[in-house]
This record gives sequence, C-alpha cells and structure tokens, in this order.
Amino acid sequence: MIIVALALSGLRHRTGAFVATFVSATLGAAILMTFAALLDTAAGTTDTVSRDALILMASVAGGWCLLIVVFAVSSTMSLSVRQRSPEMGVLRRAGATPGQLTRMIVGEAVLVALIAAAVAVPIGLALGRVLLDLLADTGQVTASVGYAFGPIALGLGFGVTVLGSVLGALLAARRRPSPARSARGRGRVIAAVVLLAAGVTCGVLTATVMKGQGAAAMQTAGQASIWSAAGLALLAPWLLRLTARAVPRLSASGDLAVINVRQQAATLSGAVMPVIIFVGISTATVAMQAIEDTASAGRVRPGLEKSIQTLNYVVVGMIALFVAIMLVNTVLAVTAGRRGEFARQRLAGATPGQTLTMVAAESALLTVTGVGSGLLASVVTILPYGYARAGDWTPPVPAWPFPLIAAIAVLLTLAATLGATRRAIRGRAITAVA
Repeated sequence: MIIVALALSGLRHRTGAFVATFVSATLGAAILMTFAALLDTAAGTTDTVSRDALILMASVAGGWCLLIVVFAVSSTMSLSVRQRSPEMGVLRRAGATPGQLTRMIVGEAVLVALIAAAVAVPIGLALGRVLLDLLADTGQVTASVGYAFGPIALGLGFGVTVLGSVLGALLAARRRPSPARSARGRGRVIAAVVLLAAGVTCGVLTATVMKGQGAAAMQTAGQASIWSAAGLALLAPWLLRLTARAVPRLSASGDLAVINVRQQAATLSGAVMPVIIFVGISTATVAMQAIEDTASAGRVRPGLEKSIQTLNYVVVGMIALFVAIMLVNTVLAVTAGRRGEFARQRLAGATPGQTLTMVAAESALLTVTGVGSGLLASVVTILPYGYARAGDWTPPVPAWPFPLIAAIAVLLTLAATLGATRRAIRGRAITAVA
C-alpha cells in the first residue's frame, strides 16, 4: 500500500513528466486494439474466406505494430524515468532502498499504462470499425461480417501497453554506475545485432522463399525494415557519436553542439530512435507499394487494385502517424529535460539566440543520423522485395517519396526541438537551475 501511495503521489506532483509516456501508451494501445479487434471479428464469423483475410491482416499489420508499440512505450517510459535521476538520488540519500525505488517506479508505470489503455478503448473501437469497413470495400471481407470488439482487443491493448511500460521502467530503474552501465551497453549491442540479423533474415527469405509468391512477399519484406530499424535505433548513441566525429569545425554554437552530442549521446539518442523508425518504415512501405503497383499492373481489376492500394496506405499511414507522434513526443521530452543545462549556459553568458542556434545544430546532427539510418534500414526491404516481385534488385521506384519523408522528419524534429527549447529558456535562469 505504501508503494501504491508513493506512485499516486508521484503522478499527482509530476504530471508533466508522464505526459510523453501517457500519449505514447494511449496511441499505441489504440492501434493495437484496432488490429486485435479483427481477431475478435474473425472469431465471430463463419465465413472462411473473410476469417482468413481478417486473421492475415491482423497478423501482418498487427505484428508490425506490436513490435513498434512495445519499442515506443518502453523507450519513452525509460526516458521519463532517466530524467528523474536527481530525484532518485535524493530519495536514496534519504534512506530509500533500490528495491523500494524500483517498486515505486514500476507502480507509476503500471498506473500510467492502465489509464492510457482505458482512454484508448473508444479510439481503438472506432478505428477497428473503420478498418473493417475498408476491408469490406476492397472485397477482402464480406460486407455481412459483423464487427466485434472483445477480449482479444482488450487483452492485447492492456497487456502489451502495461508490459512495455513496466519493461521500460525496470530498465531505467536499474541504472547503476559505470561497470553495470558498460554491461548494459554490451547487452544493448547484442540486442541490436539480434534485431539486425532478424531483419536481414527476413530480407533473404523475401528474395528466396517468397519469390514468385506475389503480394504475400510483403509479410517478410515489411518485417525486414522494421527489425532493421529497431536494431539501428538501439545503436543510436554510437551512430550519433560517429556522425559528430565526421562534422568539421563550425561556429562556436556549432562546435558546442558537436561536443554536446558526443558527451550526451545516450540521452539525445532518445530523439534519434523514432526518426530511424519513422523514416525506415515509411520509406520501405512507399517503395514496396510502388513495386507492387508495377508488378501487378494489368493482373488485377483496376478498381480493386486501387482499393487495395488505398487500404495499404491507410494501414501503414496509421502506423507511420503513431511513429511520427512518438517522434515529436520524445523530442519534446528530451529537450524539456535539459532545462537546467540551458539555464547554466545562460548564467555563463550565453544568449537565448545562441542557445537556440546550438540546439538547431544538434537537431541537424540528430536528423542526419536518423534519416541516414532509416534509409539504410529500408534498403533491407526494398531490394529483396523488388527481386521477389519483379526479378530486379534495382526496381524502378519513384524518387519523390524519399526527400519528402526526410523533409517531414527534419521539420518534425526541428519544430519540436526549437519549440521545447523556447519554453525551456523562458523565465529566470537561476530559478531553473535551482
């Protein structure tokens, strides 16, 4: 009961610190429930063709979403807890044991996750119905199939959201001095290698086993970019440092930005991870659909082909929108957590303009790292899928989506960072330091 009381007190007095986690968890749970509702619907129909289509859609698109949501919620929760390190230090000096702090943090994570999942129920309910209507409009599901939103949707929505939040909280709560931190760094690299290997494996399967299987090759091709993007996202601190080392000497603000990125790569990498996932998934999906349009031209009825294409874009658009919101959400959280740092710079003589210039330069480094890594992750999908569907490792893909997706990532990151920095440097610097 004491732990629950502490968790409730933390939520009441630090509402702003949990906003990023709450938003991420709510949107993630809503999308999970949207796809999981297709499984509830499939369980309630006797139409074999419709049931198979519903299960396939829930398994493929929902499977992609599952990985993204767990990654997003756990990383956002981990970031939120890391920003409370000074508070945790005070509690330790006051006599709190590591076990007590861990239970308090996990209790807060569970409460936030449960509230977020509850708020997501009506959103998932509505989106699931819209998705079923789209499936019916494209002829993949019989129009007479009744919509169901039941235990599978609720179980996955609540279960995955709570699990992701608890996982992030546990990882952050167990931060220790350098020996353990080095071990965690090795663990992170090992996890990244496993995810990258999974991505490459999916790409190989797409080009070999799935060759000649038609659009079904999307099942493995789509997963290739997701696994690869997640693996590169885990390597974000090291990728950031590599980018910073490659930058030549700039202005004073630019040099300070490079130094900050090198020294705070672990913290700033939280803003790079969603950029990698957003660019990787969006680029791979747009290219994959373009390849599919070319490969299936003339083989499918024009109206149905257009409808299926629309459905694919709607489904992936939902996932991309979630990742984009996660991007903005994380960038805001990372920047807001640097209020004290900005205040110390102002007390040392830096003007607000110099601080904003420094942050803009940091954002440039973050987006270059994120966009470059995301494009690399998309290649693991684009090349194998092009070979599987068109017999060409370099299939003709329109060039315009790539700069557009990169520009969206840059604008989202820069706007969120500068906006949060302007708010962070308002007021008296001495107050922010205190």
